Amino acid sequence: MKAVVMAGGEGTRLRPMTSSMPKPLLPVANRPIMEHVLRLLRRHGLNDTVVTVQFLASLVKNYFGDGEELGMHLTYANEETPLGTAGSVKNAEDALRDDSFLVISGDALTDFDLSDLIAFHREKGALVTVCLTRVPNPLEFGITITDDEGKVERFLEKPTWGQVFSDTVNTGIYVMEPEVFDYVAAGESVDWSSDVFPQLLKEGKPVFGYVAEGYWEDVGTHESYLKAQADVLEGKVQVELDGFEISPGVWVAEGAEVDPEAVLRGPLYIGDYAKVEAGVELREHTVLGSNVVVKRGAFLHKAVVHDNVYVGPQSNLRGCVVGKNTDVMRAARIDEGAVIGDECLIGEESIIAGNVRVYPFKTIEAGAFVNTSVIWESRGQEHLFGVRGVSGILNVEITPELAVRLAGAYATTLKKGATVTIARDHSRGARALKRAMISALQTSAIDVRDLENVPMPVARQATARGSAGGIFLRTTPGVPDSLDILFFDERGADLSQAGQRKLDRVYSRQEFRRAFPGEIGDLLHPASVFDSYATNLLRAVDTSGVREAGLKVVVDAAHGSAGLVLPSILGRLGVETLTVAGGLDEARPTEGADERRAALARLGELVASSQAAFGVRFDPVGERVSFVDELGRVIQDDRALLVLLDLVAAERRSGQVALPVTTTRIAEQVAAYHGTQVIWTTTSPDDLAKAAAADGTVFGGDGRGGFVVPEFSGVLDGAAAFVRLVGLVARTQLTLSQIDARIPQAHIQKRDIATPWAAKGMVMRSVVEAAGNRKLDTTDGVRVVEPDGRWTLVLPDPAEAVTHLWAEGPDDEATERLLDEWAAVVDGAGK
Repeated sequence: MKAVVMAGGEGTRLRPMTSSMPKPLLPVANRPIMEHVLRLLRRHGLNDTVVTVQFLASLVKNYFGDGEELGMHLTYANEETPLGTAGSVKNAEDALRDDSFLVISGDALTDFDLSDLIAFHREKGALVTVCLTRVPNPLEFGITITDDEGKVERFLEKPTWGQVFSDTVNTGIYVMEPEVFDYVAAGESVDWSSDVFPQLLKEGKPVFGYVAEGYWEDVGTHESYLKAQADVLEGKVQVELDGFEISPGVWVAEGAEVDPEAVLRGPLYIGDYAKVEAGVELREHTVLGSNVVVKRGAFLHKAVVHDNVYVGPQSNLRGCVVGKNTDVMRAARIDEGAVIGDECLIGEESIIAGNVRVYPFKTIEAGAFVNTSVIWESRGQEHLFGVRGVSGILNVEITPELAVRLAGAYATTLKKGATVTIARDHSRGARALKRAMISALQTSAIDVRDLENVPMPVARQATARGSAGGIFLRTTPGVPDSLDILFFDERGADLSQAGQRKLDRVYSRQEFRRAFPGEIGDLLHPASVFDSYATNLLRAVDTSGVREAGLKVVVDAAHGSAGLVLPSILGRLGVETLTVAGGLDEARPTEGADERRAALARLGELVASSQAAFGVRFDPVGERVSFVDELGRVIQDDRALLVLLDLVAAERRSGQVALPVTTTRIAEQVAAYHGTQVIWTTTSPDDLAKAAAADGTVFGGDGRGGFVVPEFSGVLDGAAAFVRLVGLVARTQLTLSQIDARIPQAHIQKRDIATPWAAKGMVMRSVVEAAGNRKLDTTDGVRVVEPDGRWTLVLPDPAEAVTHLWAEGPDDEATERLLDEWAAVVDGAGK
């Protein structure tokens, strides 16, 4: 049997290490990752191997040659352009047509029993056998679900936490029969998991999953790269180390010189012909490459130093990576998480702060303090985006420097000459950072439409009218010293998760596009934004019967930007309106929960005393609304969703409504009673917007004061929800309390369980196993449905070390018991 080693990836997440070196050649314990892979193949008799190459292909070929030094026979299949995981193997089809073959990545460290994998493949008579393993964090991998016989039932590529219902992932190691090439188009970019395997499953072909025991680490990030080094030194993976173990865990390769007065605290590795002087202290998980010189008094702990590096006296290296041919001069300090590229000069007494990346061929002056750290990592996050876009404390985490780089990264994801709409709330912080972002967009060849201070729904609609995307800056709801930067797509909806990942990659690489002088973008300030918005809204939403009904309503603008657009709407709507808190207050750009409750109570008093039909209160950016009935009673947000759903469904009598899976199933009863159907979505605003934009959708909401009015737009819009409610109440001639009274009471409760990041995959697998034969819904997270209709939803938080639980039963006690039962499962698996 032949093997195929895929070695064509760029390894962009590992830059600057991979800026001048292909990822498979990155050293682990002073030996390229791919060499560890080839030695594993040789141990299992797979000596005839085809290597697929593309990025810096000549370096891979020059290093391994024909494989003679390894006792193997290597040939190469070169890709002119990236062809994907399947396309690259298809490119080597001529060498693989005669027999079964094994596919393995050249940049993943493993000691799996490949012989047992091959035996499993032959025993099952499989067309494809996928090698699987269990990992604590499955977000960056493809999840694979198999039945009891090992037959694959489903593939899910790079899921979100809401889609994680197993920790069994695809390792990218396969055993295949040549017939699989019939499903791969030649010369095209084709992927195994997303293109080929789903087609095989659709046709009922024998695709099996083999769960391997042993070690596997996808070396795709700086953290996993350092972890692989430590695991090799700890003996957690069976690989061959060159050299001698002169004391437990201390490996010294041929020709190395280590002064007896040097302090060595293993496990650690010293490469061939390295020199370690007296007074040096090398601590655990340190790896020195070939020809490294470490001068007197230097201290290294968990440092990975590539070949031909000079480490000067009194230098201090902790938890960092130093690229080959780099000079670290006297008393320099490189802190944890920093990565220094190849052929750099780090000057005397300079300091490289944690998580800083220095690209190849750079010089850091003596005494310099280099601090361009990505603050999100210090918060324990792997990505920029959280549940509210890019968020953080103003001028601590969200700084002008970050805003400029973020805008530059966003511009780089768009075409030159594209238009971006930008807007903000009424806070001073948002105003200042918006100006910084405008400059970065213009100097990246982007035209900017600056709406200044407008409600968020107005910004979304303006974005959807001819822009390639949008940016909105606002104070974080309930956190006055923090700021959110939200990105919109061309529809005005939140940027999709794929779009977020793309922006995240460009930002982390810091490879921003810059415009030539003649390409600098224009800055426009559109006129009549509010009038245009109000005109389109009143044209799209049915307001018939409003003037005849003679309604009186009380509107609270919460001293926010919603008050800017309300005059354009209320003057044409034909209702008697009492408006409160209409003026902007820069000192109060957001409000806490207690302030909101107090304001709603005051609104209720005004509604009752003025005998108004109802009251409505906007959030500071006009995205969400809360309601008070004619009796002055506050309608809770989850209840308001049912009230508005009842009104819409009763009038439409057909179509579908889009709701997140966390909504009470009473909504299904209400919708069905009036002849409409519920479409369940994930908790992502992007998914709700997509479902609301589908043909036949008449309503959408998130149960937290956010409503979608599909006839006007596909995003959350407080003003649109208000106008629609006015029309519905006018035509139905029922009060909100009467509508509320005819809807059954829901008994739904929520609970949060602290869950370490490393345990989230295990938690979701434990939930699936504990569910047994009960019905499972994996729309978002795992929803376990009991035979009597009770249900519990388990959903990992995408930004925090928390797992959310929702439960619904026939009464509060039954719901509490459900929460207790599943909280015990989650809590037990997370420990």
